[in-house]
Amino acid sequence: MSTVAYIQDNEFEQLLKDESILVVDFTATWCGPCKQVSPMMDQLATDYDGRAKVTKVDVDKNKGIAKQFGIRSIPAVLVFKSGELVETLVGMSPYEKFTSAVDKHL
Repeated sequence: MSTVAYIQDNEFEQLLKDESILVVDFTATWCGPCKQVSPMMDQLATDYDGRAKVTKVDVDKNKGIAKQFGIRSIPAVLVFKSGELVETLVGMSPYEKFTSAVDKHL
């Protein structure tokens, strides 16, 4: 059961304003490596509950956000702090790489 909500283009700007730390997993249903990253995002959401908001964006359904941030390869996990992009992690990574990216900006 996924604990991380999918967001749409129209929700993205508001989340950037509302969340001090926002983690966005750019993914797609057909992407094998994305399926491996997904449980790590669920874990990240649990581990950082109340300190960072973790969301997912389906690149096929939300081409606007993907284009805005130049997403050409997925999975891509972007970390935003106070509305600014501060980290970009592309491809399969160990869980520790995601936690250290978030920890750096808390």
